[in-house]
Amino acid sequence: MTLVKFNPDNKRNSLMPGFNDVFDSIFNDTFFADLMVTRVPAANISESADHYHIELAAPGLKKEDFKLTLERNVLSISVEQRTEDKQEGRNYSKREYSYSSFVRSFTLPESADENSIQAAYNDGVLAINIPKREEAKTISRQIEIK
Repeated sequence: MTLVKFNPDNKRNSLMPGFNDVFDSIFNDTFFADLMVTRVPAANISESADHYHIELAAPGLKKEDFKLTLERNVLSISVEQRTEDKQEGRNYSKREYSYSSFVRSFTLPESADENSIQAAYNDGVLAINIPKREEAKTISRQIEIK
């Protein structure tokens, strides 16, 4: 009896090489690839002595595209963007419209001061600074050793 190793990554040794190529061409098409890509921007969340910081990587947008809402201690960041490419006088065989939207929500801690939240959009990064309440700010002091 002869044992043959099966390697799914090696297409030459697969049982039906043409069959795998068909699925690769379908799922590597830009239409399917665009649908499978997650369209929610990455976020960095950090804390300093007197602020919480949220940074959202969203290049290619304008500050007018963002909508920040605060409801019941939940900060929601949403974007809805439509782009229509209109060119007159041409017959199109393919015409693509771009529509993208996302919502990211963050639950703020009780120590956050909701009335003084500030946001700025610069170089593709939305930076949100959430100050802490006075009683929640970290106080550090030197302790004397006796």
